[in-house]
Amino acid sequence: MRVIIAPDSFKGTIAASEAAAAIESGWRDVRPQDQILRLPMADGGEGTIQAVESAVPGAERIPVEVLGPAPGDSLETASHEAEWLRLPARDGHGPIGLIELAAASGIEHLSTLAPLTAHTYGFGQLINHALRSGVTRLLLAIGSSASTDGGTGALRALGARFLDAKGTQLPLGGGSLPGLDFVDSKEKFSPPPGGAAILSDVSNPLLGPHGAAHVFGPQKGADKTQIELLERGLAALASRLGTDPDLPGAGAAGGAGYGFAWWGAEIRSGAAEIAETIGLTKAITNCDLIVTGEGRFDNQSRHGKVAGYVAGLAARAQVPVALIAGAIEGDASDYINALSLVQFAPTTQAALDNPHQWLKEAGRTLARTTAIPANTSALVAQTKT
Repeated sequence: MRVIIAPDSFKGTIAASEAAAAIESGWRDVRPQDQILRLPMADGGEGTIQAVESAVPGAERIPVEVLGPAPGDSLETASHEAEWLRLPARDGHGPIGLIELAAASGIEHLSTLAPLTAHTYGFGQLINHALRSGVTRLLLAIGSSASTDGGTGALRALGARFLDAKGTQLPLGGGSLPGLDFVDSKEKFSPPPGGAAILSDVSNPLLGPHGAAHVFGPQKGADKTQIELLERGLAALASRLGTDPDLPGAGAAGGAGYGFAWWGAEIRSGAAEIAETIGLTKAITNCDLIVTGEGRFDNQSRHGKVAGYVAGLAARAQVPVALIAGAIEGDASDYINALSLVQFAPTTQAALDNPHQWLKEAGRTLARTTAIPANTSALVAQTKT
């Protein structure tokens, strides 16, 4: 049997590449003769670089010193080392730069949440470095943001200037944006010749009750008053830039999706872009079964998350797909077999503490319940029974 193992990370417990290796190890205990291809997945959130690096030969991490996400906090004001991923040229195209916002400006870099002053400047520094290094296309993974600055910090690092009525540069952070009067973009860098894609699993607009400030502001420490201030700032930004604030995904990463859409990037499904980049889209047409997974599978998993995207990809290719998740709390009827780690671990905490062990056990179980098919329809029938 030809099997592809393509899980997302099990957030907070195990990376996608390690999860894929554990599932393969369990599968091989039962069916060592099968052909297995590991293609760990991501959707644009934290861990995207690690997943892509493990799946793309010749990928190279490039270290860069960048500004931390929260000026005013002396611990974070000092620069720290972040990395972007250089993917080799192929198919007649030049090198690609994969930039992960979390690496430079992610919430994990804050010792204390800073809803008004946190910013994306370091993310822009990574992009600046990649552009100067000659990449021909950019993939911008924007999950795990610490800020609600509409991407203005990153755009400032790329040469844009955000000015008040006196022509003074605004301080970094979303809290200053209500004072925005003019955007000077004469000196800003342009996207590379092959374009730029924003990788996101979020479809929220920029403004309103489903927008960046109201939905994601509380996760970044904003109280009700601060949420309203951030909303006014994003509205001021939209009025000056003119891009449609209702664009799906504009509210991603505290409005960074909006800022970079104005810059010229295309907002895309993170899972779809990663699948294409690592070769999953092509490989799935030549396999008998694909196994995907994530930490918690729920009804939101169908909408842009890795497990839902892989299921759709498999359906279009008429390939059966199985699911292994930490916990299953939604409709998993799209999968011919759906296993949760809590079925094997004695407690939920045990599953969280040692995901490698229980992913391996899930891999064994999946291999035992899947017979060698004469064809794809036979595989579906055998696994369901």
